[in-house]
Amino acid sequence: MKKYLLAFIILLVLVSLGMIFLIMRGSEDDWIKDSRGVWIKHGNPSEIPDYVLEQQEIISCALEKFNNFSEEINSQCLGICSDYAVDIVHVPRNADDNKFENQCEDYANGIVNNFIELDKDGNLIRIV
Repeated sequence: MKKYLLAFIILLVLVSLGMIFLIMRGSEDDWIKDSRGVWIKHGNPSEIPDYVLEQQEIISCALEKFNNFSEEINSQCLGICSDYAVDIVHVPRNADDNKFENQCEDYANGIVNNFIELDKDGNLIRIV
């Protein structure tokens, strides 16, 4: 009888731990940030949250500014999209990208609080 009780308790503990794990790991259908700071779909969410739509609009604006930029690109500030400065950086980033004089003036002066970094080919590097 004690063997069955012990087996039942062990089974109960394992099932409880499994349920806790399933609850803690979160939804399979959600939005998560990738290493660049971009919201991406995880699973099949039923709707797109406002913060994801806002970020998608900002990224579209940044890419539009890049496509309309006519000068040769070195380390340039392409302008502002909402509260984001759009900046061109080296890949991989180097010390020049962190220099105050190479940052977008509006970001460096605190006029905007965030930035989007693109490479010289218009690929999104990161959004912060």
